Amino acid sequence: MLGLQALFFYIFALIAVGAALMVVFSRNPVHSVLFLILTFVSAAGLFLLTGAEFLALILIVVYVGAVAVLFLFVVMMLDVDFAKLKRGALQYAPFGAIIGIVLLAELIIAVTGNYYDPQLSVATAMPTPPLAVMSNIEALGAVLYTRYILFFQLAGLILFVAMIGAIVLTLRHKEGIRRQSIPAQVARNPATAIEIRKVESGKGI
Repeated sequence: MLGLQALFFYIFALIAVGAALMVVFSRNPVHSVLFLILTFVSAAGLFLLTGAEFLALILIVVYVGAVAVLFLFVVMMLDVDFAKLKRGALQYAPFGAIIGIVLLAELIIAVTGNYYDPQLSVATAMPTPPLAVMSNIEALGAVLYTRYILFFQLAGLILFVAMIGAIVLTLRHKEGIRRQSIPAQVARNPATAIEIRKVESGKGI
């Protein structure tokens, strides 16, 4: 049984890593979103193998069923010239390299151990309570909304700002298309909203 579990672990892990690489290197944005969905599904399988059923369902229902599908429809519906967006990207390469180095250092610190707070390192290394004492959802909520409540709120704020930034960057107003203007509709008066025409008796308009 343990060998079968290890086999499925390596299968899901290889699929997740390969799909994540294809998200970055795929030239078609629609294909990138599809590979992102595959990455989420593989990660959900890994969570199931570790006994975290709640996180696996969250990945499937929230990320695959809502976020990734929303990304897919947005990418397919927006008429974005990706070739134009990629022009001049090399001038931001040094800044991107710095961010990549910082993220790599954070991943190394997170994987190898916590060096700045030994007590926190011991606490995070402790296993979750047995299912007979506390379910996965209760254990996750007890840790997330007590010890890490500040980081949880900051993550939500960062995602909110990123969503607004994505909308602002991809919003394009095409010429020749009539759009609804709420201020113009509210500011209308009888002179602009009503046209009085004199019709002779016995004749139509």
